[in-house]
Amino acid sequence: MMPIPKRDSLDRELFRRKVARRVLPFLFILYVVAYLDRANIAFARVPMTRQLGFSDAVYGLGAGTFFLGYFLLEIPGALIVERWGARRWICRILVTWGIVTVLFAFIKTPGQFYAGRFLLGVAEAGFFPGVIVYLTHWFRESDRSRALAGFMIAAPVALVLGAPVSALTLHLNWLGVVGWRWIFILQGLPAILLGIVTLWYLTDSPRDAHWLDAAERESIQEALDLENKRSGSNEKWWSTLRQRDLLLLCSAHAFANIAGYGFIFWLPGTIKTAMRLSAGKADAISALPFACAVASIWLLGHSSDRTGKPKLHACAPMFCGAVFFALSAVPGQPAAVVLGWLCLTAACVFGWLPGFWTLPTGLFTGPSRAASVGLINSVGNLGGFIGPALIGYLLTTGSPRALVFLVSLSYCAAGGLTACVHLKRRQRS
Repeated sequence: MMPIPKRDSLDRELFRRKVARRVLPFLFILYVVAYLDRANIAFARVPMTRQLGFSDAVYGLGAGTFFLGYFLLEIPGALIVERWGARRWICRILVTWGIVTVLFAFIKTPGQFYAGRFLLGVAEAGFFPGVIVYLTHWFRESDRSRALAGFMIAAPVALVLGAPVSALTLHLNWLGVVGWRWIFILQGLPAILLGIVTLWYLTDSPRDAHWLDAAERESIQEALDLENKRSGSNEKWWSTLRQRDLLLLCSAHAFANIAGYGFIFWLPGTIKTAMRLSAGKADAISALPFACAVASIWLLGHSSDRTGKPKLHACAPMFCGAVFFALSAVPGQPAAVVLGWLCLTAACVFGWLPGFWTLPTGLFTGPSRAASVGLINSVGNLGGFIGPALIGYLLTTGSPRALVFLVSLSYCAAGGLTACVHLKRRQRS
């Protein structure tokens, strides 16, 4: 017979589900909007570059410039959430990046393109690490991969939704404004509205949650406090930034983003070429690989919590992504086979995320945890600058094989570095 769970464990599971139902859907919506506003230039790329006369090198540099601005406020943003709460900070982020996205619709020159992407990165900086830290205020480590999956699944969902919506928007010509400009206007306005909603909907911590009763608030906070006390350290957060495991995770994240953002920003164009489609149809077909990513991130997040092996669930998709992307570039394959390899690659591009981000939230606590998450995302996202810029240059010089080599090698490097991280005993159990 199966052992009967203790009443306390049953109650905490019920409380966890109640928190998840309240917190995760809203954060999911916010990240959908964030990812759309970050990646919508992939869907606007073909008509935008054609009308404005941008080369692949200009587009690649501009796509990556976002991450230079993003780099600046990652650690401060995470520390703000740890010390003073997420509600006001996330509101500020949403409103400012929505305004910048709308203004981006009116760019005309490469300089304006670079400036717009840089300002969007500055505006959005702190959102992702802030939410990661925020979730540690609500979910224990044993529940964290599932919580992270519930949040991060928004990234591929945004691309699934963004592909057909952007394809339809490209056909608009309202008020004499062409369709690719409307993509930025219509996808920037929701961020402004959601920023206002955030002020009254989000709760900074369980002890402030009016939607929980007293017993629930006490049980959740007690479990989190006990976990933090057991794993706590007196080390200052700035000292944490020199630790070996943290530097390994920073490097791994950078390599994964070199490959991942290069794949995302060029996927619609790759499908357009391989299947000989129009820009609008290629955008719509791009939804299929990202739909596969939705399934993978959800399944791998749950599997990571169930098995207690987050490192394995981070490394395996990275290595598999390298292989699948290389196979998609084998010449002479039917278009349907190429699309199949791209679907498997997309599943791996996102599948490593829940397991990977569970690692630093278990290695550190308090301000050290916030600073480590901020540093990993900050340094890691420099890969988001390097990847598109390098790939744009390689395509301009006619080196598609070098592009495949860069993406595949970067994923192998990310997987190898992550595998070298030393886990605490409780993360292995």
